[in-house]
Amino acid sequence: MYMSAAETNKIRHKKKILSLLRSNGYTSAPELGKWLKISLPTSIVLLNDLISSGYVKNIGIGESSGGRKPQLYGLPEDSFYVVSCDIARYSANFAIIDCYNKFVTPITQIDTHIDDPLLIDKLFAATNQLIIDYHLPEQRVYGIGVDMPGLINSKAGINYTIKDKKRQNIGRDLKQKFNKPVYIDNDARMHAYGEFHFGASKDYKDAIIIHWSWGLGLGIFVNGQLCSGKNGFAGEFSHLPIIENGELCICGKRGCLETIASSNSIIRRVKQGFADNAVSSLINRFKDHPEKVTSAEVINSAREGDEFSIAILDEIGSAMGKGLSYIIQLLNPEVIVLSGPISKAKQYILSPIQQSLNRFCLEKISESTLILISDMGDQSALLGTSEMIFQKVFTEMNLTQKAQPKN
Repeated sequence: MYMSAAETNKIRHKKKILSLLRSNGYTSAPELGKWLKISLPTSIVLLNDLISSGYVKNIGIGESSGGRKPQLYGLPEDSFYVVSCDIARYSANFAIIDCYNKFVTPITQIDTHIDDPLLIDKLFAATNQLIIDYHLPEQRVYGIGVDMPGLINSKAGINYTIKDKKRQNIGRDLKQKFNKPVYIDNDARMHAYGEFHFGASKDYKDAIIIHWSWGLGLGIFVNGQLCSGKNGFAGEFSHLPIIENGELCICGKRGCLETIASSNSIIRRVKQGFADNAVSSLINRFKDHPEKVTSAEVINSAREGDEFSIAILDEIGSAMGKGLSYIIQLLNPEVIVLSGPISKAKQYILSPIQQSLNRFCLEKISESTLILISDMGDQSALLGTSEMIFQKVFTEMNLTQKAQPKN
């Protein structure tokens, strides 16, 4: 359908209003006019159109700074939902989140992975079950965002790490299955995005955020902007070459940081401890089931004073510190936030990290960088991904139609 330039501009402004209301919460028509650089009458006309269509609601009267108290507008809490999914190495966590970043369902976990041929079907079935269980109108779920391990072109929705090349265009496949806007990105970047907006680094503009687990995912923020690189591949911290002719990495190279500073390297050291009959409460506790040892168990044993576990975490922290020394001297960030399972070791990894920084970094550069531990847990990636998919939803919405009815 042909639209005039005036109609196109009107729709563009309406989409910006929805995005601004989601980002800033309640606001007034004069404030929206200032942000959009439009007149107050135009702002009021656009708001009234959005109210009559069911996309915006009148909130009430705000505080006055002098003169009449302003009328406030906002998004209806039950009008906009998205599905946010965080795929880890062996499972996927997902939830449905509203436009005010509230989890309207619990975080649900399913067994799957990026090479699972049933991944799309599992996500679709689990999402539909959540919608049914929590009595949400399906037509008000406007999009799905997915973060996952791998080398991902977020603009194209392609994960080049998926082994089956026919399944690499996961963005296309999800779009076909859900028939809604889809956003795909690397898990580390979405952990970082959530942490930057809602977590320990929200008060900083230049930040490095690392999700420390089976891999070492890194998100880079420069002057408040997420740096993704030309094709969205920026932040491959895991595959920084550290040791010449070291252990073989999953990427096919040897000596990557991931081989000496990840959950994989922790488990490898534990296996060696079993083979060597190491003196350790951890080894004794799992002597009949060594395959059940996890990085969390190593951290718990360290807290209980097990020297074998403390030594493993010391090695891991020292290796991470060496990797961070490169990042600090290249980017000079204000803050580095460590998230993910291994970050829960806290002082057992922070002390060796600092020792490595003292050894490998110029003091004048490293002394101004804070190193913090995240307290967001699994929510960082889900909130980061929901933030990105909401941006896409409000960009692609068809505002020539009224909002879907609630029932």
